[in-house]
Amino acid sequence: MKRQIVAIRLAIALALTLSVSSFAFAQDMKGDDMKGMDMSGGTMGAGNMPQMSGAVSPDPANMKEGEMEAMSGGPEMDHDMHMGSNGSMKNMSKHMTYTALRPENAADKDRAASIVTDLQRALTRYQDYHAAEAAGFKPFHPELRQQKVVHFTKNWYGLKAAFVFNPDEPTSLLYERTPDGGYKLIGAMYTDRKNATEDQLNERVPLSVARWHRHINLCFPARGTDMKTADWTKFGFNGSIATKADCDAVNGRFYPQVFGWMVHVYPWEQNAKLVWAH
Repeated sequence: MKRQIVAIRLAIALALTLSVSSFAFAQDMKGDDMKGMDMSGGTMGAGNMPQMSGAVSPDPANMKEGEMEAMSGGPEMDHDMHMGSNGSMKNMSKHMTYTALRPENAADKDRAASIVTDLQRALTRYQDYHAAEAAGFKPFHPELRQQKVVHFTKNWYGLKAAFVFNPDEPTSLLYERTPDGGYKLIGAMYTDRKNATEDQLNERVPLSVARWHRHINLCFPARGTDMKTADWTKFGFNGSIATKADCDAVNGRFYPQVFGWMVHVYPWEQNAKLVWAH
């Protein structure tokens, strides 16, 4: 009974802490009607985030706790940068910031290799995406059919990650779509809270090996805007607007930062430089 009480208190504390960082953004996004839209239509930009009319960024107001921390501009964006994607990257860089790459050292390489080994072992059970779903990982907006990679997110792991780092418990699993309509497991995503320092991130995954990233300087349409007709070449995660002044000029809503820090890892990549995608 005592253990159960402790677990309940921890869960409440986790939820309340992360709610503070995400509540304002989620509340402000409420009222943006995205229902009834053809989520498979439109033109997708780099990272496969929707940017044109007919397909828009998923509504943060409908996200559950943990999903706010888990959502990314698209792990496939990082991966495709190395794999030769031809997608336009000109606006994505306006909304992403990375940790500085620290000098290499043997200790960090060993620590990173240990994380990868632990992750490979942990992911064995999730090769079949049905097993991942049974374990509580839910696909994040799979209706966006043009996404090559889909996040399967476990909200509880996202909450726990704000306090402790466990290589065996990534916030999201990264599945690549297969021609037969299924998914192939290719990697995972770790997350940390919004205000984590670089030194704190380095304690989790060494910054000489990997570069954590976060999403910044985002402008969303004014409240009440018909999201089906909004110009997503200007708004959102791949939009051209990246300053408060420009956002104010179009009566938009500006967010200096949304979501927490995140880092992607592809533990089965043969090229060591692609294991931790920068």
